[in-house]
Amino acid sequence: MGNLNVVVAGSKNYAGDVGKKGTVTDMTFYELKKGTDSITLIEPSKYPEKLSSLFYSVAMAEYAILVVEQIDSFLGETIVMIDSLGIDKGWIVLRNYIQPEQLKPLIAGTSLEGYEPLEDDPIKTREMLLALATSTVKTAGDGTCGSCPVDSHFNVKGVGTVVLGSVIDGYFRKHDKMKVLPINREVVLKSIQKHDIDADDGIKGDHVGLALRGIESDELDRGYVVTTDPSVKLSRKVSGKADVIKFWRNPVKEGMVMHVGHWMQMVPCRVVSASDDGDFHSPTLDLELDGDIIHKPGDRAILMYLEGGKLRVVGSITLP
Repeated sequence: MGNLNVVVAGSKNYAGDVGKKGTVTDMTFYELKKGTDSITLIEPSKYPEKLSSLFYSVAMAEYAILVVEQIDSFLGETIVMIDSLGIDKGWIVLRNYIQPEQLKPLIAGTSLEGYEPLEDDPIKTREMLLALATSTVKTAGDGTCGSCPVDSHFNVKGVGTVVLGSVIDGYFRKHDKMKVLPINREVVLKSIQKHDIDADDGIKGDHVGLALRGIESDELDRGYVVTTDPSVKLSRKVSGKADVIKFWRNPVKEGMVMHVGHWMQMVPCRVVSASDDGDFHSPTLDLELDGDIIHKPGDRAILMYLEGGKLRVVGSITLP
């Protein structure tokens, strides 16, 4: 069974021509399914108004389809976001007579540099993606050690509390005891579904519905994490060297209010101190967050400045 998550950025009609429309929040999900193989297309439908829509969509994905309809600041910001999150497998669709030579300097040196050209043909795209899903073999290892950030949650009559999300790391199995962070609640994983098909496990990259026993839907929130991984932790302070993107024109300064993005979280933070050795693209920062951020030690988080105008992605920093 192959289950793959693909972000479709740059167009608000491409994914709808390829897959069947599903859940709509600040992201719109489209499904492709053939037997037990499936693709989830994730469209950042509230972008560019909400940068969070783009961040969450890319953060959930393993692959990207970048549809280039015009070359503007939003395309640039999208490329920066995809590159910052390290999505290095994908395709590029050119529209409106845009030539590869026009895009080449924008993706040079980024994770998108190796993306394959894709013909603007929804049927061929559908066939290609399903073939990729079929050829992708995922297996859970021994034991259980995985995490699933919560995208949405609700109560289903006769089932109980259900959360939807993508397995971001590792794997887990039906009947596992899991922990819900940041509230530190132990729950039992009653059942797993992938695209409405019952499954025995959830593996990194799977888009899943998890039925949980031991918690009510109204106790959950987007960004919470359901996990069997004992290394997952909470932090409210982050210190270390940041990697500020080359397009960022001004130093990060003490007192700035930014957002730290990781998994399905965007947590406001304040820059307590900022220093550099003459290169403001490699500053040492001390950040105080407004709430807990959930992560594994050493994970990379994205720094965003929502008042940044045409470019709101600042860079990244390593979490403790």
